[in-house]
Amino acid sequence: MGGCGEGSLGRVTDSVRVRFAPSPTGFLHLGSARAALFNWLFARRHGGQFLLRIEDTDRDRSRPELIDVIFEGLEWLGLDWDEPPVHQSQRDDAHQAAVDVLLAGGHAYWSDAVPEGERDRVGGRAYDPADRDRGLPPARGRAVRFKVPHDGGVTSWNDLIRGEITVEHEHIEDFVIRRADGSPTFFLANASDDAHMGITHVIRGEDLINITPKYLLLRAAMGLEDATLQLAHMPLIVNEQRKKLSKRRDDVSLMDYRDRGYLASAMVNYLCLLGWGPPDGEEVRIDPLNLNDGFPTMFDITDVSSSPAAFDTKKLAHINGEHLRALSVEAFAELAMPFMVTAPFADRFGSDPADRTTFERILPEVQTRVTTLDEVPGYVDFFFVDSPEIDETSWNKAMVPDAAGWLDAVIAEVPGWDWDATVLHESFMGLAEELGANRRKFQAPVRVALTGRSVGPPLFESMELLGRDEVLRRLTVARSQLAGGG
Repeated sequence: MGGCGEGSLGRVTDSVRVRFAPSPTGFLHLGSARAALFNWLFARRHGGQFLLRIEDTDRDRSRPELIDVIFEGLEWLGLDWDEPPVHQSQRDDAHQAAVDVLLAGGHAYWSDAVPEGERDRVGGRAYDPADRDRGLPPARGRAVRFKVPHDGGVTSWNDLIRGEITVEHEHIEDFVIRRADGSPTFFLANASDDAHMGITHVIRGEDLINITPKYLLLRAAMGLEDATLQLAHMPLIVNEQRKKLSKRRDDVSLMDYRDRGYLASAMVNYLCLLGWGPPDGEEVRIDPLNLNDGFPTMFDITDVSSSPAAFDTKKLAHINGEHLRALSVEAFAELAMPFMVTAPFADRFGSDPADRTTFERILPEVQTRVTTLDEVPGYVDFFFVDSPEIDETSWNKAMVPDAAGWLDAVIAEVPGWDWDATVLHESFMGLAEELGANRRKFQAPVRVALTGRSVGPPLFESMELLGRDEVLRRLTVARSQLAGGG
């Protein structure tokens, strides 16, 4: 690691230092999770530090329990941070010191708010631009604004993702850095805290491009203009309609995905592909955060696209299914168990050792079929209830005119069949051939009678586990329903 030194408003460092700076005003958003991941990968690639800053200066909306949600989400993804988290609310004195430096240097001024009914006289602004030359003293209800240079100049930076970006100062109004209540604004706190933490690279979403000129102007005015500081603005994540992900419209809470049975490794695998892809056709490994796999060395922030990244839940589910199938059966069972013990049939499942044995025996077949862990109970519930809930669509599709005769034939033969899945398969298919029935269609009414639906674990393994007597009982019930028109 390189050395670093402290200055009055910031530190100087020769190692990479990046930060993730969420606000504890809501759940951890998928976009925020991706920002954290890209920062973490960048730091690990360059042997630097990944830092965490909690931007909790919004006293009304910030809640301590939401800070724990942030920590929980990062820990679930496997993103560790290298220094104790910085809480922005605990740096009030430093923020005020930065304001004082800007006032003393002539880069800021006290300004009064203009009442809404009087704003026509100042071009519709919330302040009077003339305040910058009045030399107003501090006063109750008076804010501090930054004095944007009126010299026809520009602020430019070479964005690591988007290239050269230039903004003319004439398009930037004098902006508030200290509110009338004494609290710092986002612009001031960010510039001050990044300097304090020695941040060398700011990697964040493109929705913050518009505040970047203000951020850079503040740094320059505080004497923090530093050629080593680099910025990168990641593309937005959009939904399938190419609209920005919305908390109101889309499923964007990271922990909701965990609770629905997505694996952290799969989520990381997918998030890293939102705007980025491995070079030269390399594949992302199943465990992309394993440093021994070399994944962070593949990641280069300059390879991130500037185009919006589409969040596709079907693709995420596919990747999650691949990750589930890569697990050992023992690991899959352990991860699936919390979903089983909270299922509607949990009382029976938790009390009957035979049910646990049945679950463990059918689990390898379930593992090849589900895409999320919360699907597991729905694949095996028919084993643990007295009568399966019949899916009406599956029933109507399976119970074709020949179904009654087929069920009668199976009911007649079941008592004499050897009760082993392989033999059951051979006997069943032999019966279908004898009756001249289509094999797939011949299975359908039997499957629905036994499981309640048309999809699920393999039929013959399920028959073996249900047992001869239970199979006969369920087939007889279904045949009776069919005879009665039910």
